[in-house]
Formats: sequence, structure tokens, C-alpha cells
Amino acid sequence: MGLQCGIVGLPNVGKSTLFNCLSNAKAQSANFPFCTIEPNVGVITVPDERLTALSEIVNPQAIQPAVVEIVDIAGLVKGASKGEGLGNKFLNNIRETDAIIHVLRCFDNDNITHVEGGIDPVRDKEIIDIELQLKDLESVESRMQKAQKLVKVGNKEGIKLMAVLEKFKECLLAGRSARTLELEDSELELTSDMMLLTSKPILYVCNVDEASVISGNKYVEAVKEAIADEKAQMILIGAGIESDIAELDSYEEKKMFLDDLGLEEAGVNKLIKSAYKLLNLRTYFTAGVKEVRAWTFSDGMKAPQCAGVIHTDFEKGFIRAEVIKYDDYIALGGESACRDAGKIGVEGKEYVVEDGDIMHFRFNV
Repeated sequence: MGLQCGIVGLPNVGKSTLFNCLSNAKAQSANFPFCTIEPNVGVITVPDERLTALSEIVNPQAIQPAVVEIVDIAGLVKGASKGEGLGNKFLNNIRETDAIIHVLRCFDNDNITHVEGGIDPVRDKEIIDIELQLKDLESVESRMQKAQKLVKVGNKEGIKLMAVLEKFKECLLAGRSARTLELEDSELELTSDMMLLTSKPILYVCNVDEASVISGNKYVEAVKEAIADEKAQMILIGAGIESDIAELDSYEEKKMFLDDLGLEEAGVNKLIKSAYKLLNLRTYFTAGVKEVRAWTFSDGMKAPQCAGVIHTDFEKGFIRAEVIKYDDYIALGGESACRDAGKIGVEGKEYVVEDGDIMHFRFNV
């Protein structure tokens, strides 16, 4: 669906190391600021155990998982909102993404320099927050100047818009991100074209050492407290551990490595799944002997829209959808058994597709 998450953070917090582990697209990783200058884009496979289970039943010729795009964006420094360092490029790259993955350094290591001279993830978070908020404030005030002309002539939409902009301005001046505002859907629609940086959904990734990867540490606790009032998710990942895992060849070796650390799955898998949810994405499946495939759709989409994910002709000529629930498909052992048991639903244009549905679309163009 072309949706992207952008990985951001101060220089030397582990962004590019994580990106390398995610995509195997070896983004340069070095111990100095601005190592990443142009954003690296990786198309990342979304781990989904359901795809494996379906494939074991169908035994298809091919398996196609869902994917999500991850963008590794240049490290930011103070003054980015005024163009310092690579500020303008950094902010423009963030604006083009749909969600933000903010990597915070939550480990001590004297061999890896920190641009601010010491480890304090809350301070690091606030540095980026402030730069994004200042840029958003600039955008809001610019829009207010235009809206003021509408207000002067009594334009109702202009008056409504100005009221929302005032809320954003007050929020940003108080040092809070736009996503913390409680707004009605109608209010959000008025300003949706502004693409405010701090309104984007965000996932905080605490990059920790091996000893802290399960239960965290004092830095993680500080981050947790700092984001308590923010609409945000947080996960722990040890970028160093992920690099070691990425070097292992076989599934068995990786599984043994994770078991030794007491981890159920690799951190990058958690990150990809979290990014997928952050973008409000869901998965439906098609299952046949030629291919078992995971298709990405946005939560709340109806059957014709989901059909259009495969091909626009499917949406234009949509007649109906045959739907099997994932649990039924697995429990009964396939489509034929589900048909015999009356477990195939026939749904029309108003059906809201659910995560995990196995779909077969009927259409005529």
C-alpha cells in the first residue's frame, strides 16, 4: 500500500544498525554524526505465523508475505527546525512518512560517542520533540495568517479552522506534540492536509544492552515516565544483539541464540509487527495451490476496497466476497472442509474485512 515508517533519532543511537538488521540493505554505520545523509529505504517482510500455518495446509508453489517500508533518516541535531546540520532534509523526509519510529539510546558504552556528551534518552527525545514542534508551530502560524482572511469576511469554515489552529498553537507552545490533542474527527479533517510532524503516530524504541533487553533499566523507566501522557507505543530492542542474530545462517542457530537470552523472538520481528500496527494496517489472505499470500489493508476497509488491493478491476467489478475465518480454516484443515461445514460466508459491498480473513473475490469487468 506504499505506507512508510521513518526511523529517527539523534546521531549514534543505533538507527542505522537497526535498519541494517531489518532490511539487510547495509546502510553505512559509523561512529560519527551524519553518517546517514540520504534516507535508505527498505522493503521489510512482516513476520506472520498464520502464513506458515496456511501454507502447511495448502502446500502452495509460492508464499508471499506482507511488507512494510522502513526509511532510515539522517540523524538530527539541535537547530534542525532552522536548517542546522541536515535539518531541512531531515524534516522533509519525516513529513513524507506515515509514522515515526524514534530510536533512543538507553545503554552505556564509552566506546560509542554521544553528540550531547552523556546518556539521557529523555533529553534526546525532547531535543527531537522540540525541533519537530517548532517546525509544526511555523506551519500552524503560516496557516493562521491565511485563515485570518477568511475569518474577517465571516467565512464559517475559516472560523472553524482558526479555532482548531488555536488549539494546535496552544498545545505546541506548551511543549506538547500535536498527537496529544483530543480533537473531533471533523476538526482533524480541517487540518489533515497540513501533515503536522508531531501528529504522526509514533513508536519509541529503547535501544538497550544485552542485560536490559528483557526487563529494561533506569533509562527505559525514565522514557516510560516521559511518554506516559503521550499517545505512543514503546518496545525494547538490543541493536547489538540483533546484529549478532543477523550474522547467523540457520533458523535453528537463531532460535538457540534467542533461547540462551530468554527471548521468544528477535527484536526486529517485534519492531516490524509494531510498525505494521502503528500504520493501522491489517492482513487478509488468499490461499490457493499456486500461491498463499498475505495482503495489506487499512483497518476498517470494506470488501470492495480490499479487493482493489489486488487489482483495481477487482474493486470496479466487485460482485461479492467469499470469506473464511482463519480459525475455521486451520481447525477444519482447508477450504473444502470449510465449505462442507458451511463455514464460508458470502459477503457484499458493506462487509468490513477483518484481520486474518481468507478471501476469495467474485468480480466482473
